[in-house]
Amino acid sequence: MPTLPLAERSLRLLHIEDSDLDHQLILAQLQRSGLRFEITRLDTLPQIEAALDRSWDAVISDYNLPGFSGLVVLDLIKQRQLVLPFVLVSGEIGEDTAVAAMRTGASDYLLKNNLTRLAPALLHAIESCEAQLARQEADRELLKSKQQLHELAGHLQTSVEMERAAIAREIHDDVGGSLTALKFDLAWIARHSSDEAVQQRVQSALETVTSAIESSQRIMHNLRPAILEQGLLAAVQWLAARFERRTGIATAVRHVGEHFQLPAGVPLVAYRCAQEALTNVSKHAGATRVDVELSMEGGVLTLEIKDNGHGIAPGDLSKARSFGIRGLRERAATVGGWVDLSSGLHGTALILSVPLRGVIADFDVDDDGEPIPAGAGHDPSSWGAL
Repeated sequence: MPTLPLAERSLRLLHIEDSDLDHQLILAQLQRSGLRFEITRLDTLPQIEAALDRSWDAVISDYNLPGFSGLVVLDLIKQRQLVLPFVLVSGEIGEDTAVAAMRTGASDYLLKNNLTRLAPALLHAIESCEAQLARQEADRELLKSKQQLHELAGHLQTSVEMERAAIAREIHDDVGGSLTALKFDLAWIARHSSDEAVQQRVQSALETVTSAIESSQRIMHNLRPAILEQGLLAAVQWLAARFERRTGIATAVRHVGEHFQLPAGVPLVAYRCAQEALTNVSKHAGATRVDVELSMEGGVLTLEIKDNGHGIAPGDLSKARSFGIRGLRERAATVGGWVDLSSGLHGTALILSVPLRGVIADFDVDDDGEPIPAGAGHDPSSWGAL
């Protein structure tokens, strides 16, 4: 974009005119206004088409030309998607034609017998087009910034899930192994001691270790839902059952449509969406029932979580620290999906929609980032019978 003020710039002007006398009138009027400019006069379509490949600050065009009109030139400019000031100057233009030209995209129109407005009209047209170009550039930068933010959010989500999986493995391998060994040692002490006090202490310690193992398993399930290896439906049913036991809120799961494997990443996104929605229900909804519906019809995965609570206040979602729903929307966008939320007097419904591009096997990744077919990996929250 030019940085010098218009008054200090040498304007590159294209004049579409077949009359040399009229061209000289335009030149005289522009020189009288004090503008600095370089002007080129053309009067044939092939010349004009070739000239439009070059850079111009504005086009001044007659209306009636040999074999074509000024509106034809304006159409050429529009076909090339150029943001270029176009001032129509004619001695015969009627009001209807002038209005049509303005609607088509002309910046201004003037009569040849009254050119006193030429310089101001030209400058105004150039300023308007440069402002439009600046807005377009700002829109492109904003779109680029949004795309980068979206990519960053997706990267952060992926990094968080990878870190959660790593922590789950650490708990399984280190904490789980230590608790298992401790439980075996306590069981050995119980078998080899006849002292009643020792037996009581051992049983108490075994109960503590068992509780620690259950807590570790619960933490690992929250960090890395290994139940997903059995399929999204099984994972959602397991999540709903745990939610109902923990909160006492009646929770029903319904499945609609055919069942098939999902593209990589989609099951985890759907699971986290259901997990966040149920957490919000338990914290804020005051509900007594939750209905979860999983649908895979028409090439679209749909997950709906609906409660009968008191709904969401209009200002709740706009709170500065309200990141739950925003996070779900960013997470859904990583797999090409979106989240819709509706709330009223009869409760709240959260709907995740993900278009599915064909039937693709569901994959996990190993420690090196290589894909593992669903079900091929071990369940890090299962330590076997102790």
